[in-house]
Amino acid sequence: MNRSLGFIALLFTFCTATAQKISYNITFPNIAHHEAQIDVTVTGATQNQLLFRMSRSSPGRYATHEFGKNIYDVKGFDQSGKSLAVLRVDGDVYQVNTSNGFAKVRYTLFANYPDGTYAGVDQNSVHFNMPATFMWVKELENAPMDVTFNLPEGKKWTFATQLKPTEKPNVFTAPNLQYFMDSPVKIGALTMKNWTLTNPDKKSYEFRLALEVDSNDSLTTVFSSKVKRITQEAQAVYGEFPAFDYGKYTFLASINPYVKGDGMEHRNSTMIAVPTQFDGSNYLLGVFSHEFFHAWNVERIRPKSLEPFNYEKSNMSRELWFAEGFTQYYGELLLKRGDFVTVEDFANDLLTGLVNTKENTPGAKRISPADASCMAVFVDAGVAVDKTNYPNTYTSYYPYGASIALALELELLNRKLTLDDYMKAVWIKLGKPETPYLISDLQAVLESVTGDKAFAAGFFKKYIYGHESYDYAPLLQKAGFFLKKQFEGQAWMGNVRYKQNSELVISANTTVGTPLYKAGADIDDQILKLDGKPVKKEADIKAILDAHKPGDEIELEYLHRKDVILGMMKLVENPKLIVLPNEKADLPLGDGAMAIRKRWIESRVK
Repeated sequence: MNRSLGFIALLFTFCTATAQKISYNITFPNIAHHEAQIDVTVTGATQNQLLFRMSRSSPGRYATHEFGKNIYDVKGFDQSGKSLAVLRVDGDVYQVNTSNGFAKVRYTLFANYPDGTYAGVDQNSVHFNMPATFMWVKELENAPMDVTFNLPEGKKWTFATQLKPTEKPNVFTAPNLQYFMDSPVKIGALTMKNWTLTNPDKKSYEFRLALEVDSNDSLTTVFSSKVKRITQEAQAVYGEFPAFDYGKYTFLASINPYVKGDGMEHRNSTMIAVPTQFDGSNYLLGVFSHEFFHAWNVERIRPKSLEPFNYEKSNMSRELWFAEGFTQYYGELLLKRGDFVTVEDFANDLLTGLVNTKENTPGAKRISPADASCMAVFVDAGVAVDKTNYPNTYTSYYPYGASIALALELELLNRKLTLDDYMKAVWIKLGKPETPYLISDLQAVLESVTGDKAFAAGFFKKYIYGHESYDYAPLLQKAGFFLKKQFEGQAWMGNVRYKQNSELVISANTTVGTPLYKAGADIDDQILKLDGKPVKKEADIKAILDAHKPGDEIELEYLHRKDVILGMMKLVENPKLIVLPNEKADLPLGDGAMAIRKRWIESRVK
């Protein structure tokens, strides 16, 4: 192409794109019944026909969620206000003809599930996750957007969002669809707390904590200082904060009995919903720690499989063991570094859980973390009515990935490094330049950090692409932690849950390899007798097991539908492990173990 002609064509394309615009206008004519009215106005369109649609997935969620079910009364208008025909071409897709580049679609949204994934419209507050709220135009994903929120009469509410503010307090903008859909909004009687922190390059960022709570100012101020400490500990891992867009990061946090439990990360914000009365306690901090760590890991250290995010379908990724699992690990580790938990709690709550996840869950014994990540399209708040065999085929990539983070941490500590060294290297190589990664890229960074190609290749082969057992005990011991069987010598038939108000009707799949599974009993079966004795409650079963030892074979009688089945069951030792600090196990803590602990779990904030 002639260079001058090419420039003219490029300029024409740019001008056309910038002329196109999408504007949203939100009102609340029926807020008492959880409805909002939303207008989507397109101007400058070059297409004669546009597709307006609702999303089927949401950033940070990987399964499908049919948001289109909660919109209705969909109507179209031209620039003069006359009706335009709206053709529903799919369950959540509407076709509209443009008139002189203009089209407006108006619809009613019903929203009564305030959490990180869905939306809530109520007389007391408004809670918008964008994919659950707003139609978008398939042909105009790169068009700039603005949104106007018209408050209900008499409400003097506050807005909290990562959207770019304007001179008008109720009007915000976004550069394109991807940013808009990643920008939740909270509107209500919010308590706002702010602090500013600085990077090594002297650039400062403002942090905003927008709390929807029933509390006094002194309590929210103290809680804000705790969240601030978490942001500082996270910064210390990577050495710097990301370059937050518009210089701000916002915590949107509803901690009250009227929301649904969730935490959802976004590029420059997080939406946190905890369904409890706010008391400022440390136990509330875990979700803040986890979601803020995502500002680096998954928002900017971004799997290639999630770039760009597809709002029309589920988004499968083989990297969630790292994106979510390593974040899960750090979410808890930062609480210890911030002195919000004790060493004993750190061992009991985090280390014990992760070791048991890796060594004592069926999923971790049969599938790799990479394969477990692929299951997110079904399990990440995905909805289904049929039964699955997940207890025997799947382990969540959250604790599974965190158990791998712990294993890698222990390996690096043994090499006089830490997992922080690795995460910082991943940040510099992949996150800061925002280069979407593959698993092989993570392996290459581990090789560069350790200087050991064979180690990096072996670790990924065995524990990322594979599912080999990991020997935690000797490396935990070097850090002054003791790993042992929690119920050594106790007879066990499996971890069994029973239906409430029933006489020992099994409520979930029995676990592969356990005595009860081998004996043939499964979900919905009722245990009638054990060792020849009738059993009516769990205490009856415990008394019988306490009278036996591992290796004993006892009789099992259970009811399957209308059939009474009699069989034999060989008891085994309870495999559950527990991690204790040496101090708790009455073991010495030498200088070497103290030094490793300090590198690992002590505060990085000076």
